[in-house]
Amino acid sequence: MIITEQKPFEEILEMLVGFDSVFIVGCGECATECQTGGEYEVNEMSQRLTDAGKTITGTLVPDVTCQVLDAARVLRKNREAVNEADAIIVFACGAGAQAVAESVDKPVVSGVNTLFLGDTIRHGQFYEWCSACGDCVLADFAGICPITRCPKGQMHGPCGGTTDDGKCEVNPDNDCVWVLIQERMEKIGKDITDLAAVRYEPRDYSIHQQPASRVFEPRRTK
Repeated sequence: MIITEQKPFEEILEMLVGFDSVFIVGCGECATECQTGGEYEVNEMSQRLTDAGKTITGTLVPDVTCQVLDAARVLRKNREAVNEADAIIVFACGAGAQAVAESVDKPVVSGVNTLFLGDTIRHGQFYEWCSACGDCVLADFAGICPITRCPKGQMHGPCGGTTDDGKCEVNPDNDCVWVLIQERMEKIGKDITDLAAVRYEPRDYSIHQQPASRVFEPRRTK
């Protein structure tokens, strides 16, 4: 899930200076779960912008805003309201906002900040466990990523700052990832000392070039 936070309202108003009429787009998936761009948040923002003197020509919460062709399709269904707007404000991740921008010839601004790729434990609890680095090493570390979950990216064991109770010196609210790795390895019958013999070469950051893409022929289904 892509984790977002809504921008401060003052910043949103600043981005909309010069635009008297606005069309609002949310997202029915990630932004809804993050409570940054679902039906409730879009309706609330519509009212706040109206109170601030903006004319809201319409609102839309697609099922998934980052699907470019679907975004274009649902925006076409709202063509009249979109055309009446001076600008489109999108309450979805950066991918969703750019999908909207690909679909309209209007100024498009994002009403949220895109934070990270998140794992969900409970509703409203999101954690960054993966950096989408393009060279996954989870198999070596019992399914826990030290690259992302260690602030220092330690791949050869814990640093000297791990506290006595197994917490991270950078963020004492977090368990040291190497404590978690050791506990997980013990549970699955592996010995963490086996990792002592492993030496990783410096990471090849060219693997994760930006902008990245993956294009393939979808499997045909009946």
